[in-house]
Amino acid sequence: MKSTILTFVFALFFIQMGVAQQSSEEQTLIKLSHDKWQWMSDKDVTKLDALFDAKSKFVHMSGTWKKEEELDIIKTGRIWYKKATVKDTAVELFGNTAIVWNRITLDAVVREQVAVTEFTVTEVYQKNGQGWKLLALTFSSVRETHQIKQ
Repeated sequence: MKSTILTFVFALFFIQMGVAQQSSEEQTLIKLSHDKWQWMSDKDVTKLDALFDAKSKFVHMSGTWKKEEELDIIKTGRIWYKKATVKDTAVELFGNTAIVWNRITLDAVVREQVAVTEFTVTEVYQKNGQGWKLLALTFSSVRETHQIKQ
């Protein structure tokens, strides 16, 4: 009987450890995604360059481009991601790959015009060693009432 209880306690402990690790990893990705929005607002291309994978791609309402063009757009202010207000976030982990969905209101300056737009942004990350690299970022225009299903 003691052996059965002890086995159950150890199993419960290891299950909780696994859940805690996953939750911690999800929190890391959420923080990284939120930091990315701030770096985009600050036009901090040094931090973004380190985050974006060399083959990363970006899908916007007006086109699709690769890392170097995205960094140039941010650096030159062709699009200024002035402020991203994150309203909802969901994360799914698939081994070394993660998808982060953010529902945001984006205040931006595009071609010298102020634009406030509702988006769901899909970000794909891959764990590389100890850190995460952004592989893809896609903006999807949505209604203000859109919700991300958990």
